[in-house]
Amino acid sequence: MAFSLSANRIAAVVVLIGAAAWVVTGEFSAVGSQEAEAAQKAPDASADANAPTLRTVAAIVPVFADYSREIRISGSTEADKVAVLAARADGIVQSLGVKQGQSIAANDVVARLEGTDVEAAVRNGEAALARADQELKVGEELYTRGSLPELDLATRRAAKAAAEAALSSAQADYDRLTVHAPFAGTIDTVDIELGEWAQVGTPIATLLSLDPIVIRAGVSEADVALVNIGSPAKVRLVDGTELQGSVRHVARQASDKTRTFEIEVALPNAEGTIPAGMTAEVGLFGPPQRAITVPRSVLTLDAEGRIGLRVVGVDNVARFVAVDIIEDGEKGLVIAGVPDGVRVIVAGQDLIRDGDKVDVSEIDITKAAEVLE
Repeated sequence: MAFSLSANRIAAVVVLIGAAAWVVTGEFSAVGSQEAEAAQKAPDASADANAPTLRTVAAIVPVFADYSREIRISGSTEADKVAVLAARADGIVQSLGVKQGQSIAANDVVARLEGTDVEAAVRNGEAALARADQELKVGEELYTRGSLPELDLATRRAAKAAAEAALSSAQADYDRLTVHAPFAGTIDTVDIELGEWAQVGTPIATLLSLDPIVIRAGVSEADVALVNIGSPAKVRLVDGTELQGSVRHVARQASDKTRTFEIEVALPNAEGTIPAGMTAEVGLFGPPQRAITVPRSVLTLDAEGRIGLRVVGVDNVARFVAVDIIEDGEKGLVIAGVPDGVRVIVAGQDLIRDGDKVDVSEIDITKAAEVLE
């Protein structure tokens, strides 16, 4: 009986020892293997966590071109020359050589006043001069032969000079009876009638020179430095006519009221089809600048609040470039100040900073304009 109990105890002990051995050799070994495997993998995971992640940005290769900024201002057409022809003597209008709207050449007769007394004075002066000239010739012959004193010869010379002066004065009075055109042009108005009494200064007619026609307009203080004599100008009239001209004058003093500088643009108008007083839009062009055109959305600001672009070079490192906006055109913003050898970031520029290295995806500039605008 005692042996039996002892055998059972021995069997129990053996089973307990076997179970303990299985636990020790199985479960504990598995745990150790998992810890070892985790320990081997930990350095790789740590390395991946510390590796920098590059942001992907879209960029375009800028296309440079010379661009002239257009300055648009409003003006009006005016005659190149305007003259109000007036009477230079008193008298009745004897003839009118022009009518309203007529084209005349320089020195054509516009009007003539009656002046019978002036005509008589001219004839008397001519006769007096002829007589004095003859007396001087006879006196010189007599003086040569010794028959005339030198004092008498001097008197005759003085008489001739006086007769010449009197005739010159009479002819000047006679010339003032006639009004001539000082330049070629068009008679805009006739201000007097035949038979009307005119005094000195009475308006006779208004003469306009319309070739070239002149457009006068005012340029702002900010833009006047961009305009020079000879600069090209594009003119659009109210009827839609577009003409090309050039700047012929730039004022050096601003208007007290508008603070603008007056300019003159000359346009050919040989046929006189463009009248004076018509509203016109003038497009002036500044000196050409090397610039690019980009979508409006690509502009960004730096820490100082300057407007510019994010660009990347061949090293794919982003940096900020301050730019000047020349014009907001139909195809986008025209800007200057972009250096050579860079690409302009058009997407993702607000998510990066100066010095960030990026992954660049180049896109076509046309596609960028379509997607970003």
